[in-house]
Amino acid sequence: MAVREADSRRRRDTAEGTDRALHELRARWRTASLRAGWRFPSDWGAPEVDEVCATVLDGGDLPAALGDLARARAFAGADLDETLADLAALHAVVSAPGEASVCPDPDETPSALTRAAALAWADAALSRLNAGDVTDTLSGQANADYLRVRLGEIYAEGRRKGYCPSHRYVLLVATLDLAAVSGWSRMMAMVLVGDVLRAVFDGGESVAVLGPSVAVVLTERDSRLAERTSDARLLIKDRLEVDPDLGAAALPEIRVQRLPSSETPAMALLRDISRA
Repeated sequence: MAVREADSRRRRDTAEGTDRALHELRARWRTASLRAGWRFPSDWGAPEVDEVCATVLDGGDLPAALGDLARARAFAGADLDETLADLAALHAVVSAPGEASVCPDPDETPSALTRAAALAWADAALSRLNAGDVTDTLSGQANADYLRVRLGEIYAEGRRKGYCPSHRYVLLVATLDLAAVSGWSRMMAMVLVGDVLRAVFDGGESVAVLGPSVAVVLTERDSRLAERTSDARLLIKDRLEVDPDLGAAALPEIRVQRLPSSETPAMALLRDISRA
């Protein structure tokens, strides 16, 4: 009995030590990446980040794990420079484990790692461009490509019928602070947000998840907009509070964003919102 208890205690201590090391590596990497120029702190975390950290700690196939992360970065809208700067931050942190502050330098990243990340990022970016898919393959949620199509249709209708879409439509932007959330809880949070928004805005409005922490409703201005916005905020909070891993993310920020008067600035606005 004593031997079994000792073995169980050792396994528990080992697991706790591994979790602590993974958390510390992830935190140091994120700090270094933000210093290196990662523009939107809320969308840095991803399940693939945890996979890379675990691979670093257990000595697994790092180029493969970095390839998965680079593909996720491309699909989330991060450009190649930002993706490689993030990789440089990881390399700097791993190379100086005892230093509280590091200075990432992309030129110092091993070429094999840079090549793996760059090729995976380019492959994902091209496949996204050519596929024309309007739903996320993992979550099943409508994505930014879908919303771009809908915006294009609305501006085309406005030109044909002689009205300005900015006078009739708005974007309702729901944002979660998922900076401290890791793993698949991030994705499930946005699935829940999308489900709530579709349930509340069920009169033909367009709902899409634009990024790792942003969902948007393209809707007409009407007398019930404020009421439905409040309903959506309360329902999202209630749904997310069920998951203890989400914590403060259960307090969503929802704002009304007016559309620009022409289509090109509207598409640029959509791109900016997706990285909020």
